[in-house]
Amino acid sequence: MSRFGLNRRGFLGGLVTLAGSVLGKQRLFAAARPSTSKQGPGSGKITGFGESGDVYAELGLTTIINAHLTETVIGGSLMRPEAMAVMERAAKHFVVMMDLEAAVGRRISEMLKLPQGYGVIVTSGAASAIQNGYAGILTGNNATFITQIPDLTGMKSEVIIQRAHRSGWDHQIRTTGAKIIEVETVEDVRRAINERTAGMHFQNLSDPDGQIKRADWLKLAHEANLPAFLDAAADVPPKSRLWEYANMGFDLITFSGGKAIRGPQTTGLLIGRQEMVHNALLNMSPNEDTIGRPNKVGKEEMLGLLKALEVYLAEDQEVVDQAQSKQLETIAAKVSKIPGVTFTRNVSPIKNHFPSLQVHLDPARFSAKPRDIAAQLAARKPSIIVGGEESAIEMTAIDLQPGEENVVADALASALTAHSV
Repeated sequence: MSRFGLNRRGFLGGLVTLAGSVLGKQRLFAAARPSTSKQGPGSGKITGFGESGDVYAELGLTTIINAHLTETVIGGSLMRPEAMAVMERAAKHFVVMMDLEAAVGRRISEMLKLPQGYGVIVTSGAASAIQNGYAGILTGNNATFITQIPDLTGMKSEVIIQRAHRSGWDHQIRTTGAKIIEVETVEDVRRAINERTAGMHFQNLSDPDGQIKRADWLKLAHEANLPAFLDAAADVPPKSRLWEYANMGFDLITFSGGKAIRGPQTTGLLIGRQEMVHNALLNMSPNEDTIGRPNKVGKEEMLGLLKALEVYLAEDQEVVDQAQSKQLETIAAKVSKIPGVTFTRNVSPIKNHFPSLQVHLDPARFSAKPRDIAAQLAARKPSIIVGGEESAIEMTAIDLQPGEENVVADALASALTAHSV
């Protein structure tokens, strides 16, 4: 899939332009509607807000048909019904949160058949896993350091990363107080390593861009007795990546829970060596006076992710891909009747590894560019979000609900016809 200048998780590239310029103009708040409910707390009956069934319309918002990617800026993915059912049950009881975190982690470790000595915790998204994972690397289990961070006095303070791997998500490393040290070559790495070096960071989707590839980066880290952290947030499917990077020997790995796994958007997985995972947990909620205290994960979300992961692992990915491809072909069949339109189809090798469709426009036959068409689709009600840059309109079906492909096809065909010359 063409990167279109995008990184991975939202607030990026063309999607940000569309979401910011179109969706950001909407009213964020509506006048409060007084409740006329006479039902007591816990009745289960919805009155007042939510009574109509269209909760976003009640707030003056336009909903979205997502024909693009699992982007945080528009809410990630749609949660699995099985996960929502488990979350509703979880909401009816209390539990000791650290016990729950440990129990869920054990269950996930068993499901993924992780190597001996590896564990899992649920975090508040993959970005939280980065922050809390590095906090654990820096502080260990030292109670003084845990309350002191991001003041790194007495601790190591530098994290090495390839220049091609820099992104908005290394801000989570810097939040801990650590300094990013950029490198490009193996020689740079060896010169950069010193007594202040705490770890080495690898952004998985950038593997093709950096001079040092994944396996070599891991080898360099371990030769220097340094932990290697792999950010693989949007890099499933294939589901095998959930365990293969641990089997390679990466010390900490993170994945998003709210993308292709389709768990709660506010969840992520931090997989890694048990001591490091434990130290990360010491630096996060529900523990007080920690840098990760704001990164709270609810009991409902933990169990929702557990259930979503169980369903995801049981899926036949080939069947899922075929269904998505069929939806994309419905769109292509409708639009192919318009002169000057051609298509390419591919699957991104690392991030967002699912079928995609690129719609190319002959400039001689259209008065609008792909990004203009994308903006028009985003301005509709409901809004339709696609990728749109200079070269193509790009779509996936991972978040299209059944039948929405027909809505997208009709809207795209209408927009293209209006700009045919």
